[in-house]
Amino acid sequence: MAAPESAAPDAPTTGGAAVAEGGFAASDTGRVEAFSDAVIAIAITILVLELRSPPHEPGHLLAALAHQWPVYVGYLMSFAYIGVIWLNHHQAFLRIRAVDRGLHLANLALLFTTAGLSFPTAVVSDALQENLAGDDARTAVALYALIAAAMCASWLWIYHHLDRYPALKSPRCEVDYVHQGFVRSLSGLVAYLVGGAAGFLIHPAIALAVYVLLPIFYFATTEGLRLRLRAPSPVAPH
Repeated sequence: MAAPESAAPDAPTTGGAAVAEGGFAASDTGRVEAFSDAVIAIAITILVLELRSPPHEPGHLLAALAHQWPVYVGYLMSFAYIGVIWLNHHQAFLRIRAVDRGLHLANLALLFTTAGLSFPTAVVSDALQENLAGDDARTAVALYALIAAAMCASWLWIYHHLDRYPALKSPRCEVDYVHQGFVRSLSGLVAYLVGGAAGFLIHPAIALAVYVLLPIFYFATTEGLRLRLRAPSPVAPH
């Protein structure tokens, strides 16, 4: 007989809700998803505040708009990144049936880094307008890499927790989904750090290229590496 699946740390139940040791009740995902959607919506909206009419002399608006091209690049790469985070968050919680204290903390870490992404975006935009290859631009792209890598690390925390407590997962969750999510997050963490280092040591344009391309990778693998949500195959009787 196969060994039973490991239980989450909140197996006892009281009043229909699973209660962990210490009295913390596990819950369904509804409130977590609603709160996360609100935070992500605010974070992605704040990015647009950097899009302002530039100061200019009469007749030189076009040149002024062109000069602030880093603002447009920063908006594009951060909007795409946060948008893909929202898509991945939605796909992840389709595969989660309950949230315990550890998963709450991991999700809060993800929201913390997501909400903070507007700060390095503004720093990068301002620094690149001053000097594309200057010391400030190099520092700015390195700062962006650190925040983005921290966001990837929060995804690693989420997937690690789901792997440790599989009872939190929905029965519809694919066998390899958590592992592949871990691989995707680790790949992003490494890519952001390497891109940031290359931007700091060689040229900031290298980092910008990485920051624009990585959301495309995450969008293409939103449901995992070529995975599709499906019900598990029925087990043949012995």
